[in-house]
Amino acid sequence: MDTSQLLKGVLDLAVLAVLRDKDGYGYDVLRRLRHGALTEIGDASVYGTLRRLYRAGLLTSYVQPSEEGPHRKYYSLNELGRQRLAESTKTWREFAASLDELIGESE
Repeated sequence: MDTSQLLKGVLDLAVLAVLRDKDGYGYDVLRRLRHGALTEIGDASVYGTLRRLYRAGLLTSYVQPSEEGPHRKYYSLNELGRQRLAESTKTWREFAASLDELIGESE
């Protein structure tokens, strides 16, 4: 199965979940996603998703100086983003449960 297509469908949810408890800059979000077993995720996909979620009003951003190089743009979940995360989590769980039932029937 081509997991890249699955990732495209759930990347928004994954990024919102990563930012739920701790703000992050682009590479930090990417690193946390990969640490969470989404190892096949591309850099450009994550950066594009962060920009899109920000433009959609689900994230806020701020710039922090970095001792290791240029300033970093951090993203954080706002109230609208938390609502979307809750809605998307509910949808995902319902979908996963339905798929589990279907897969279970074929075993």
